[in-house]
Amino acid sequence: MRVRPTPGVVAASVDADGCLELHAAYATGAGTGDGPGCGPGSGSGSVGGSPAGSGRFRCGPVGTAMWILLRRHDGDAEIAAGMLAELWNTAPENARADLDIWVEEMRDAGLLCVQPAP
Repeated sequence: MRVRPTPGVVAASVDADGCLELHAAYATGAGTGDGPGCGPGSGSGSVGGSPAGSGRFRCGPVGTAMWILLRRHDGDAEIAAGMLAELWNTAPENARADLDIWVEEMRDAGLLCVQPAP
């Protein structure tokens, strides 16, 4: 599978704390609300996204790493999960499970879409 930003979603910035800000032309779904570990004051364990204002979403450092690795590897979730496992010194299946959960949260918010691999 390939994970891609939904059309109209762009990465605006990464702040000094490693939090990614996304701008969306629109956002839908339950994922637009604050969740555990999400929001402007979220800790490094946050994997989801949360609203930072109308059409603006913030991801904590973990979500930022996932976003960057997915973008670097053309949306290939398997490669991104492998890289995350190496960075975090964890089992690949654990990194993949975390990535899959984060992707679902971002899909629910209308920020990511999943496409079949070419």
